[in-house]
Amino acid sequence: MYDGVTQDLMLLAVALLAGGAVTGLLAGLFGVGGGAVAVPILYELFRVIDVPEEVRMPLCVGTSLAIIIPTSIRSFNAHRAKGAVDLAILKRWAVPVVVGVIMGSAVARYAPPDLFKAIFVAVASVSAIRLLFGRDSWCFGTDLPAGSLMIFYGWIIGVLSSLMGIGGGQLSNLFMTFYGRPIHQSVATSSGLGVLISIPGTIGYIYAGWPRASEFPEVVALQPPLALGYVSLIGLILFIPTSVMTAPIGARLAHTLSKRRLEVAFGIFLLLVSARFLVALF
Repeated sequence: MYDGVTQDLMLLAVALLAGGAVTGLLAGLFGVGGGAVAVPILYELFRVIDVPEEVRMPLCVGTSLAIIIPTSIRSFNAHRAKGAVDLAILKRWAVPVVVGVIMGSAVARYAPPDLFKAIFVAVASVSAIRLLFGRDSWCFGTDLPAGSLMIFYGWIIGVLSSLMGIGGGQLSNLFMTFYGRPIHQSVATSSGLGVLISIPGTIGYIYAGWPRASEFPEVVALQPPLALGYVSLIGLILFIPTSVMTAPIGARLAHTLSKRRLEVAFGIFLLLVSARFLVALF
């Protein structure tokens, strides 16, 4: 007969598999890596196995970034096959995004847990307001800028995404729609940022979390082979199969929705994410 702890872990394993499926679907639908779904589920798993609060949130974020790697690749390939990705934007953002991710990963080594949650709430709320209530007059220009401002946008996307455990879709969608880009193109192009953010972000969180593990030797979840730094191999293994399978489904669904329906759906999704972490802050 299974004891209570075993039953709880089995239920959480099923929840992780289901969460992976939702993660992949959202990755394709909204051009996001799915971290906004993965992070809350992982947070509950690590709470059950008594991971200390001091390291629980960065462990969730680092694991989420690792999960995003295959999901983003599948989502990006699906959108690119439909010709919706603006590769020129990805090339302009590539270097500043990666630099931002590396800097954000360095901050993660010393940041308090509430910083991760506060950033989640702020970014998700602003994005949701823009999508749900924004007007065409709410714009910075008719096209994305060139030069240093574009570099800054890429850098800030990289920094904030690495601290949120997301693929950058929320932020890049926000910037692109403020400059008059269609939501479908924004979603498709954002899926490519997930690849640029998740790979260096995962490496950064492995590095950032490795010395922290020695500060909490009683935490099995932070020790190899169950984890590498701030990347949990348990969460990674359970999330990836279903998320990879459902990402192309979400991408196909995105191209069947009207512009307004996609905006409303994405806005509601972001409000739910914001509410989840706002509650966790208090």
